[in-house]
Amino acid sequence: MTKATPITCLFLDIGGVLLTNGWDHAIRERTAKHFKLDWAEMEGRHNLTFDTYEEGKITLKDYLDRVIFYKKRAFTFAEFRSYMFAQSKPCMPMLELIPRLKAKYGLKIIVVSNESRELNSYRIRTFKLDGFVDSFISSCYVHIRKPDTDLFRLALDMAQAPIGQVLYIENTPMFVQVAENLGIRSILHTDYHSTKTKLAAFGLPDDADARKGLGAQGE
Repeated sequence: MTKATPITCLFLDIGGVLLTNGWDHAIRERTAKHFKLDWAEMEGRHNLTFDTYEEGKITLKDYLDRVIFYKKRAFTFAEFRSYMFAQSKPCMPMLELIPRLKAKYGLKIIVVSNESRELNSYRIRTFKLDGFVDSFISSCYVHIRKPDTDLFRLALDMAQAPIGQVLYIENTPMFVQVAENLGIRSILHTDYHSTKTKLAAFGLPDDADARKGLGAQGE
């Protein structure tokens, strides 16, 4: 890590960084138990079609018709969809940190994520991500997924920032490696505090905690 070249643009994943994952293995397994579904059968059908769904080539209804509603169920599409979407939760420290850094340093914020269209739209609206994100390079919109390097190249084109001024925050090691092989400096996100420390080392310290400390001393 170096401060030699200032960071002007952040590339961010959504799931695992700003929010919980949207529809990962653990959530699918929990959902299968909730609706009393055959987990192995559900997961097998999911694996056959999920890439197509996440690349925005089929709708949520198409996906669920293939994976869940290919036979009669005791619950409705709306009930399943509601439960599925409700699994998304905010990672509040990160969700508060990024807008602060954007305001302080004038950063451009680009989301680079693998997300399905309907879930992505729900998460953007519900957690007000469009309040601080400048562009969403989501797999469902551009029809390519990480780790395809074309997704990162498209994000660089959209950012119109020199690659040396871009910093990528991602929680999947392989995707970090792919980005770094392209010359994009990256942080492997594991938790808020370590990522905040690494951001400071890249020249993006956050002084919110320091201000809180001063306020507490003055009370």
